[in-house]
Amino acid sequence: MKLAILSRNGKLYSTRRLVEAARARGHTVRVLDPLRCYMHISSDGFDMHYKGAPLADYNAVIPRIGASITRYGSAVLRQFELMGADTPNPSDAILKARDKLRAHQLLAAQGIGLPTTVFGDNPDDTDDLLSMLGPPPHVIKLNEGTQGAGVMLTEKLSASRGVIEALRGLYAQFLVQEFIREAKGADLRCFVVGGRVVGAMKRQSARGDFRSNLHRGGTAEGVEPSAEEVETAVRAAQVLGLGIAGVDLIRSHRGPLVLEVNASPGLEGIERATGLDIAGSIIDHVFASGVSSSLKRNRKPAGKTPKRGAAKPKPKAKAGKAAAKPRATGARAAKGSAARL
Repeated sequence: MKLAILSRNGKLYSTRRLVEAARARGHTVRVLDPLRCYMHISSDGFDMHYKGAPLADYNAVIPRIGASITRYGSAVLRQFELMGADTPNPSDAILKARDKLRAHQLLAAQGIGLPTTVFGDNPDDTDDLLSMLGPPPHVIKLNEGTQGAGVMLTEKLSASRGVIEALRGLYAQFLVQEFIREAKGADLRCFVVGGRVVGAMKRQSARGDFRSNLHRGGTAEGVEPSAEEVETAVRAAQVLGLGIAGVDLIRSHRGPLVLEVNASPGLEGIERATGLDIAGSIIDHVFASGVSSSLKRNRKPAGKTPKRGAAKPKPKAKAGKAAAKPRATGARAAKGSAARL
């Protein structure tokens, strides 16, 4: 299998582990900086170049697209899809997951448990918006924040109003959610690959913080999730269309609640906490499941799509009708003419 990994930095732990796992299994793999990929788009087909050379023949692409380049990175991934490459996380699925509001709406529509969430735009509606949510504490999240950045806890109603007013002054998009006190600063990261939870870890926030992200000083240990937690994580990934996802759950009195579905989950924390080869599971899924369908169908290498109006094969003569005899040419034609003289 010829595999591309879209990543800004080939030295990052997650990218290195995917490369190692792919090569250990005999696959050809290349790391591509999505910002150095540039596209040609026309009704005649799709092409892409990378640092001056054409990109083609890739069977599959694993996106490791950071939040800061979501728009351009997803366009590059979509171009690969249009050129015939498969991916476990399609571009549209990544865009759904990166937009927290959209993701919450889609998950809630399927009956998946979430912290109660409110969203509004006009400052005149702030008081009523917060009354719809209930009394504080409140958790205020930027709509496209990652790794715990842009997540704030307000313990008084006046504090919630003040943070909301400040964010609106910056024209930031944000959500306000209920605070799940019984979780005690802990959450569960379930790593979903191909419809299975292949590893899980419990993350605990650092002292004095409510965010359990490892990038914020939290700690992690491998755990065995319950059947209900596994089902919730797998369903959340499926609803958003992700073959690979880090689903963050919080344990509440009413069952597991989805905090976030990460379309580009890091491997370092989960592999160290569990001791599992998560990167290997990803590569095995890409190759063995439907993501490698291009290989199984013996599809032509990805590249420029055929032009419109290409010549079609001539239809065969219908049964029962004699095919027209070819006209005589050359020596045979001269011989026939002499016979008629």
